[in-house]
Amino acid sequence: MSDRYTLVRYAQAGERFEILVDPEKGLAYKRGELGEVSEALVVDTVFVDANKGERASMEKLESVFGTSDPLKIAEVMFEKGTLQLTASQRKAMTEQKLKQIIHIISRSYVDPRSKLPHPPTRIENAMDQIRVSIDPFRDAEDQVKDVVDALRPVLPMSIESVEIAVKIPAEHATRAYGVVKSFGEIKRDEWQSDGSWIAVVVVPAAMQVELLDRLGKATQGNLQTKILK
Repeated sequence: MSDRYTLVRYAQAGERFEILVDPEKGLAYKRGELGEVSEALVVDTVFVDANKGERASMEKLESVFGTSDPLKIAEVMFEKGTLQLTASQRKAMTEQKLKQIIHIISRSYVDPRSKLPHPPTRIENAMDQIRVSIDPFRDAEDQVKDVVDALRPVLPMSIESVEIAVKIPAEHATRAYGVVKSFGEIKRDEWQSDGSWIAVVVVPAAMQVELLDRLGKATQGNLQTKILK
């Protein structure tokens, strides 16, 4: 492993195969950002042990992949195998995925005692405490449940909703309507004869503070709100 190349590894039927790829182009191809697999390869050769320079035999390739074409084999290996990230790639991707997971948790879950979201820093500290493992390739949304389950013993969390009544003056009503609709479900609403808008909206409890902040900015603080339940 070096900054000049990395490996894609694939195991099948008791056999192991490796290809040498450019770290950045290999990652781009894995993400679907590079069209041709040939652009990601350092050499169009399939190895059983790349570090030792041991190539896979034609017979073995035909037996496992049904072809000896290294480009077709490379496509299969990228799809089903494992791209070995460089240390800097893994660090950057893991940090990015961590931020995404924390953002989702902070917008979806609340402390069941206070009904308020845990601050992102508190969530991150708890994850550090229990050493939650983050998969840099797996979608953040798909990892949230596993992370939350791991966190619950040290950080109580629940998904709850609140009903908020809002009244918006006519001059801000259209803008505020768009904000409210993007945050939750409008349970009922009514336009008044003076052009003002009143509504009852159901939003995730974790997002109520952000909703009220956004409404305050959209209306320059000229609004009325009340937590119903």
